[in-house]
Amino acid sequence: MGAVLDPLAARYTQWLGLPATATNDVTDEDPAEVRAMPVVLRIERVDPPSRTPLLEAAAAAAVAVCLDPRAEDEWREPLVSWIDGRIRKVARRARGAHWDAVQALPGVTITVDGAQARALLPGKVVEMPKEVTRLQISGSELPSDEPGPPPEDVPVLWLNPAVTMTAGKAAAQVGHASMLLAAALRADGQESFFDGWKDFRCAVRTPDQRTWASLHPGDDPLNAWRRRRVVAVRDAGFTEVDPGTVTVLAQLP
Repeated sequence: MGAVLDPLAARYTQWLGLPATATNDVTDEDPAEVRAMPVVLRIERVDPPSRTPLLEAAAAAAVAVCLDPRAEDEWREPLVSWIDGRIRKVARRARGAHWDAVQALPGVTITVDGAQARALLPGKVVEMPKEVTRLQISGSELPSDEPGPPPEDVPVLWLNPAVTMTAGKAAAQVGHASMLLAAALRADGQESFFDGWKDFRCAVRTPDQRTWASLHPGDDPLNAWRRRRVVAVRDAGFTEVDPGTVTVLAQLP
């Protein structure tokens, strides 16, 4: 389980150490070959979900696709092709019949406290089905909530307290974080963690500045993993945040 994440684990320490100004250079990309994982957030007009459960559902759904048994078989080629390149995710919002329509596409839906997100099998952006392309990317903002202390037995995805992100942007970032955490576990020979990782549940929280600073890997991500069991997501800067911004710190319980 998780073999498709091996290239991501191999790149991790080098990736975090890249100069911030270099992270969003896409001059070597063929637009026709750009791949992304759509993450569909269910946001109904009436009774929309709370922000934190929706982000937790998105984080679990993204890593669930990578750790699904189909990732070793029928899903392997599209996942490997995506992970071998830039790990793009695009969050889109859906409701009603549009939400029902994406359930037929390959992927995994996760529900957390009534909030639902579906991560779909990655593919070429220019070949995305109409069920995906008709969904809006903007308009995914939800008000902040107060989720309380995180459970002690699940990974915690800490959002950068100094960075403002829409729910859609944050959903993509926590999806990156759960994947990096799984990749680090596999690289460290700790796949047994997956056996007890029920529904790939993660807590999403925003720490105070002192906690964030104490967890941040700085320029030594390997020791951050070994000593504090933390991995960091650093954004390429395509949308909303500056290149090189560390958006999420994922910490094992």
